[in-house]
Formats: sequence, C-alpha cells, structure tokens
Amino acid sequence: MATVHTFFLEPAKWQAPFTLQGAEAHHLSRVLRVRKGDTVRLLDGQGRLGFFCVASIEKNHVLLSLEHEELTPRPPACTLAAGYSKALRRGWFLEKAVELEAGALWFWQGDYSQASLPDTEKEAWQGSLVAGAKQSVNPWLPHMESVTGGAAAVAARAKNFDRAFMLYEGETEGRLLTQQDLAGTDSTLLVIGPEGGFSPAEVTTLIEAGVVAVSLGKRILRWETAAVLVLGMAWWARQ
Repeated sequence: MATVHTFFLEPAKWQAPFTLQGAEAHHLSRVLRVRKGDTVRLLDGQGRLGFFCVASIEKNHVLLSLEHEELTPRPPACTLAAGYSKALRRGWFLEKAVELEAGALWFWQGDYSQASLPDTEKEAWQGSLVAGAKQSVNPWLPHMESVTGGAAAVAARAKNFDRAFMLYEGETEGRLLTQQDLAGTDSTLLVIGPEGGFSPAEVTTLIEAGVVAVSLGKRILRWETAAVLVLGMAWWARQ
C-alpha cells in the first residue's frame, strides 16, 4: 500500500477550493514528489482530518479535491507550564508535546530563566508544533501562550484547575508524581521551572496557591526531559 503523506492546512483555509501553498506545496511536489491523482492527508490543528486527491500541481500551489473528512473530538489533556529557557532544545520539545497530545503549553518567565520571554509566540514555535502533528497524525495542536507575570501569574491561574503539580528538584517529603495523579481528568496543570530551576520565592508562591510539589525521582532532569516524561505519563494514563 502506498504511503499517504500528511500536510497541514490552516483552519481559515479549510474550504473549497482546497489549496496548499508555500512550504507545504513545495514539500508535497518537490521533496516528496507526490503526483497528480495521489491521495494525501490534511489536518488543520483544530480536530479536522481529511483525505484528498491531488487535482493539479502548479509552480506555487497544489489544488486538492476532498474525498473524505472527519472531526476528531479533542482528547483529555493536561496543561504544561514551563519556565522559559534558552532555545537550544525548545523546537524538539514542542514536536514531542504534540505527539504526546498536550492540551496547552505555557511559557513563563522564571527568576532563573536564562533568556527573556517574548511578548508573543514565535513563528518558529508554530512550525515545530505543525511538524509534530504531521509526524504523529495528531489533528489537534496544543494551545500555546506566553504567560506574563512570572510564577505569580501561573499560581493565580492554577486555581482554575482541579489539580496542579510543581515538578520540583527540592524537598517534596517523598511525594512522587504517579500516573494515578494524571488519570481521570483533563483539568491538570503541570508546572516546570526553567533550566536554572525554581527560586525559593517561586516555590513559596506556587505552594501557597495550592500547587503540590512532587518529584520525578532522585535525578535532576533537564527541563525538556522532565516535560516529555510527564507528558508521556499523562498520555499513558489516558490509554
């Protein structure tokens, strides 16, 4: 059976005539060498997934004919709030977050952050999310947000969740995060510090807001390792 390649089409453009342009069109025609008459898969990041026949391939765009589409309900998912860290591994993490069905991703400015949080989401972040969606055929992209106001802002919003956990490398009185903590609801907030960790003031602020300090074990993990680990635990708990 021939491989069905997956492409991304923005929700606002999900209408006839269905057309791929720019990088997606180039990837289809020049990189993957998809031909007229082939079947491809499209997703829009908001739950829609469709199969299309390639009707024509032009220099700057590809025209598609809809064969079948479906709307996938958003699965239960958690929100991950990560202290802003340098960009070296952020793109890799964003791809994995989509593959593991994160519901929302927040970046917040920590006292020990090694870089400044941008006012708005960067275009490159969206590209990493789309790459993860295409790889895993996940029709839902997580909601992404830059949260201003530091740990205090995260703590204030933690009260809107059924449960909230802070992944802490310090003293947690033996409290380990378990899959049971992550099962049964999508109203879960997971807070991770930046690469430099949480400051004492941030720990106090979060705990006073009801965020439970938990450990992932005796090793001190990089922020992106901890993030992928807990998203994987949450994903497994939903299976």
